Amino acid sequence: MALTTSLPPGILFLLSNLPQVVLPPLAASLLLYALRVLYGLAPPAWLAALAYLLSWPLAWTFDVQYRDWRIQREARARGAECPPRIPSKAIGGVDLIKQFGKDMEKRIIAYRHWDFIKEFGPTYNLRVLFENRIFTAEPEYIKRILATEFPNYEKGPDFTFQMRTLLGTGVFNSDGDMWKFHRGMTRPFFSRDRISHFDIFDRHADAALGLMRARMAEGCAIDWQDLVSRFTLDSASEFLFGQDVRSLSAPLPYPPFPSASALSPLPFSSQEAYDAYTAQASTHPANRFAQSFLDAQITSARRSRFTRAWPLMEFWGDKVKRGLDVVDGFIDPLCEAAVRRERERRLREGGGGDGASAKEKEKEEVGEEETLLEHLVKLTDDPQIVHDETLNILLAGRDTTAITLTMAAYMLALHPHVLKRLRDEVQTRVGARRPTYDDIREMKYLRAFINEVLRLYPPVPFNVRYAINATTWPSLVPGGKPFYVPAGVRCLYSVFIMHRRKDLWGPDADKFDPDRFLDERLHRYLTPNPFIFVPFNAGPRICLGQQFAYNEASFMLIRLLQRVSHIELVQEVNPAAVPPPEWGVSGGSDGSDKVVFRGHLTMYVQGGLWVKMTEEPLAGEDAEADV
Repeated sequence: MALTTSLPPGILFLLSNLPQVVLPPLAASLLLYALRVLYGLAPPAWLAALAYLLSWPLAWTFDVQYRDWRIQREARARGAECPPRIPSKAIGGVDLIKQFGKDMEKRIIAYRHWDFIKEFGPTYNLRVLFENRIFTAEPEYIKRILATEFPNYEKGPDFTFQMRTLLGTGVFNSDGDMWKFHRGMTRPFFSRDRISHFDIFDRHADAALGLMRARMAEGCAIDWQDLVSRFTLDSASEFLFGQDVRSLSAPLPYPPFPSASALSPLPFSSQEAYDAYTAQASTHPANRFAQSFLDAQITSARRSRFTRAWPLMEFWGDKVKRGLDVVDGFIDPLCEAAVRRERERRLREGGGGDGASAKEKEKEEVGEEETLLEHLVKLTDDPQIVHDETLNILLAGRDTTAITLTMAAYMLALHPHVLKRLRDEVQTRVGARRPTYDDIREMKYLRAFINEVLRLYPPVPFNVRYAINATTWPSLVPGGKPFYVPAGVRCLYSVFIMHRRKDLWGPDADKFDPDRFLDERLHRYLTPNPFIFVPFNAGPRICLGQQFAYNEASFMLIRLLQRVSHIELVQEVNPAAVPPPEWGVSGGSDGSDKVVFRGHLTMYVQGGLWVKMTEEPLAGEDAEADV
C-alpha cells in the first residue's frame, strides 16, 4: 500500500526538469541554424558539438546569475538585504556538502554551524547546489516561521517529495487541507482523558523492566536505547491499532563479541555461538520491523544533503522503498482489516440512520475505546491515506519519546546526584506504587529534569519550512536592515543550536542543570522569551502528542527509579558507541559527551546507549510485584 511509481527516481527527476534539459541544446540548434540560413556560415562539426555541450552550463550559469540579480533587486526594493552567504571554494558549494558529510562521521551535530554562527551570526544563507537555504537559530525568526507568520510557511513540495516514500501524505508530510484533515482527525486522541490512562504504559514498562532485570542478573550491559525504543514502539502501536508490535518479545542485543569481560561478560563461549544468537534475533519479525524502520529514516534524511537533486543519487531505484517491505507488511494488513470492518459495519447499518447530518456527527465522535486507526477509517476509506497517517503517528509516537528516555538515562549516568534527587522525589510522592496523572503533574523536579534533557537533546534537532511568499525578517541589530526571504526559499531552523546558545540561556548553557527550569534563571531567560525553548515545535503545528510524551517518559522514569539506584555508562563494550577524539568539541558543547548522537528525522545514539544498573527497590509492599 506504500506509495509507488513505475519509473526510477532519476528518470522522474529528469522528466520533471525536461525544459531545463531540452531548451539549452534546442537554443544552440536554432542559433546554428540561423547562422547557416541567414549568414551562410556553417560551423565545423566539432564546433557544433562544443556548442551543444556548452549550452547546458551556459544556460544554467545565466539562470543562476539572473535569479541572484532578481533576488538582490527585490531585497533593495524592500529596503532589506539578503542574509550573509557562507563562502564556498567549489562550484555549487560541493565542498560544503563534503564538509557536512565528514562532520556527521566525526563531529557533534551542528559542529560546522557553530563556526558559521561565530563569524556570520545565527542567520545566514547556506547555499548548496546553487540553491539558497536560509538557516536560522534565532528565536524571533523561528517564532515567525512557526507561529506569527505561520500561513506563509509550509513543508513545501521539495520536502514532501524527499519524504514521500516513507511518510506519504501523512500529517508530517502534508500542507493545506490534507494537513488540516490529519490534524483534526488526530487531535481527539490526545485529550487529557486519553493521555492520563496509564494502562498501556504500565503493561509495557513492566515488560521492558523485566527484560532489564534479567540482563542485570547476567551481569551484562544492556542497550537502554534499544529497550526504550521497544517500549515506545509497543505502546504506540497498541495505542494506534489496539494491537502492539510485540517488539519486547524479541531477543535483545548483546554487545559485540568478544566484549571486555571485566566490563560486561557475555553468555557465549565462542564467536560462533554469538553469531548464531545474533542471526536468530535479527530474523524475529519485531527486530526486522525496527531495523527496516531505522534504515528508511536514515536514507530519507540523507536526501536533504543534495536538495531537490537527490533523485540523481538514487537514479535507478528508490533506496527507501527497498527497506519498507517489512514495515508495510505489518501495517498494511491492520489497515486493510480496519477498512474492511468499517465497510461491513456501514453495510449492516445502511439505511437505518437519521440522515446525512447524523452520519457526519457519528464520524466526528470518538468512542471511548476506539483506536486512532478505527476512527480514521470512519473518516476515509482511502487505503493510502490510512496507511500514511498510521505510519506517521507511529514514527512520532516511538522515536521522540525513545530518544528522550535514552538521553535521560545518559544524563542520570553522568549526574548521579540528579538521579538521587529524582529518586527522593519519587519516594516522597509515589513510593513503590503505580504513579497517577496527578503524581506526575506534581513532581516538579522530574518535569524540570525532562525539560533539561529536551533542551540539550531535542528529539528533532533540525527542521525545515518553505516560504510561500516573499517576506522580510526584522533586523535584531539597532539601525540594521531587515533580512529578505525570497518566495520558495528553504528555511532551515535548529532548536538544537538555539537551546545551547549562551546569549539566550546564560554562560552555563552547555551544562546539564535541571534547576535552570526552577530557579531565577527561568525568569531571567525563558519567561520573557518563551520561544528559546521549543522542543515540540510551536504554533498551529505544535506536537499534539506533547503531553502524551511527557506522561509516557515520566511514567517510565518513575518505574525505573523505583527499582534502580545507580546507572553506569559502559559504552566501551561497543566500539561503534565510543566517540572519536575531540568529537564533542564545538561552540555548543563543553566536550564532555561520551556518546555519539546522530540525527535522521529524529536524534538517536550511534551504537546504542550501553549501561549497567544497580537494583535497589524503594521501600513499599508493592515493590516486588511491580516489575
